[in-house]
Amino acid sequence: MGSHTAPSPDPRRQYTPAMARHHLPATTETVHWGFFDASLPPVLRVESGDTVTVDTVSGGPEVTPADISRVLPEHLAIHEQLEPDLGPHIITGPIAVDLSKPGDTVELEILDIRFRTDWGWNAQRPGLGTLPDDFPDERIVQIDIDLEVRSATLPWGQQLDPHPFFGILATAPPAERGRISSKPPGLFGGNIDNKELGVGARVFLPVFVEGGLVSIGDGHGKQGDGEVCVTALETCLTGEFRITLHKGETIASPRAITSTHYVTHGFDPDLDVAAQLALRDMLDWIVDTGAISRAEAYTLCSLACDLHVTQLVNGTKGVHAMLPVDVMAATGVPA
Repeated sequence: MGSHTAPSPDPRRQYTPAMARHHLPATTETVHWGFFDASLPPVLRVESGDTVTVDTVSGGPEVTPADISRVLPEHLAIHEQLEPDLGPHIITGPIAVDLSKPGDTVELEILDIRFRTDWGWNAQRPGLGTLPDDFPDERIVQIDIDLEVRSATLPWGQQLDPHPFFGILATAPPAERGRISSKPPGLFGGNIDNKELGVGARVFLPVFVEGGLVSIGDGHGKQGDGEVCVTALETCLTGEFRITLHKGETIASPRAITSTHYVTHGFDPDLDVAAQLALRDMLDWIVDTGAISRAEAYTLCSLACDLHVTQLVNGTKGVHAMLPVDVMAATGVPA
């Protein structure tokens, strides 16, 4: 198939029951801290159609609350026994998907996301963020999360409704890249930080190495597009995922289908280039899925596709393009 084949575009597709259910805890044996590396051995193996419940933790010792009883025991153990390497994120995995090989696509359908703790944190870092000259000092704040009424209380008393999602959804990068930082996103996914990828989303990730090697982490309780001060409401989450392998279906970069939109991504240090990449992939998806030309798709996107700044703070910036589901569906009707 072509390099831009669209995997199963119908967002209402019905699945057969999962073949098996798995639980992957976040422990010193099942996480990698700050990096991606195709040579990491898998900590779990699954078959296409299996469902996996994945636990995650977020943050180093400097962000945990003074009341240590609020911190998960496994989180404390990771702090005591492991050290970060290259980046800041504690990531659960990798998960090998049976029969997956380079050129395939792995789909993560997000069935559920749950908070694991009643606290989270937000940090501003010197020299980082969208306005580094305006805010030169480090600032770490604790944010309480009420798990019963589902509200997050900011230090000055204001309350926000949580919207949990995972900032990091990834396959392993190509082996020739070696060990790389978890901070910048890439064609394999990684630190995408897209708030649209919550419960109900179907996320499609390219496979670059045998097994795919899926990793998940960077739990966010709330984030605005841009993630302007460097971090979101960072917290510990549990997610439930149905993992599906699409053999021979190749995509150039991460895609997603939500209940309302088709989503493509672009990543580059230059925000203009990131926008171009996200738009080009959306044009590819429209042409592969529908019955209109690329020039017609370009016009359609100018009228109906929104470009959002995913994040400005990971060095490699992100833009995601969003085309409504009903608009994409209509492109399949010949004129």
